[in-house]
Amino acid sequence: MAGFHTKTFMVHDDYMTPAYAWENIEEYIPKDKIIWEAFYGDGKSGTYLEEMGYSVIHEPVDFFENDLGDIIVSNPPFSQSKEVMNRLLILDKPFIVLFPSSKINTQYFREWRTKNIQIIIPRARIHFDKKVEGETPEDYKSSCNFDCFYYCYKMNLPSDIVWLEEDKKPKVVVKKYKCECGSEIRESNKEKHFETKKHKKFIEKKKKTIKPKKKLKLASKK
Repeated sequence: MAGFHTKTFMVHDDYMTPAYAWENIEEYIPKDKIIWEAFYGDGKSGTYLEEMGYSVIHEPVDFFENDLGDIIVSNPPFSQSKEVMNRLLILDKPFIVLFPSSKINTQYFREWRTKNIQIIIPRARIHFDKKVEGETPEDYKSSCNFDCFYYCYKMNLPSDIVWLEEDKKPKVVVKKYKCECGSEIRESNKEKHFETKKHKKFIEKKKKTIKPKKKLKLASKK
């Protein structure tokens, strides 16, 4: 995955929220409030919250030009974290937003030092679903190399730092492929394996051991 400040990350900044990211903090999201999932993405994040029983506003509208719902629960674009936090400061409404843990060291986060920001720390890394032009890249592995916090404001958490004890991330079932050369590999790496020296050597050896079939002579007519 590209770093937060690289051009690649700035261009492809679409990392969709998995359902378990919201399920992990369900007990901290009030059921009696209308949630504004302010960043539309592929539309699934709002659907996940609705399936959990929340009233949700999730529309493809400009976050910087609107002010909807009672509270904000969202996974904003990381490359726009400064602009998002500055806008949240103006709105001054309750929120839970997902951002990399490193963002807390930025100057713009210091603007919140008197605002009593609270943090929920996941037990494990959240693995987002990357999208490029609306599609998941074929070579994308659903694993992140950075940690995220849930940054909370006016959510009345039991303490300023909440450490999650349980991760509801579903177990990933990896499909395996058993090659005739004896190797067991991921199904997704099958084509690459066929180009390895080990596999090619096996194929060459196999060809040498297979004896060509003798052609049958046709009986001549008398």
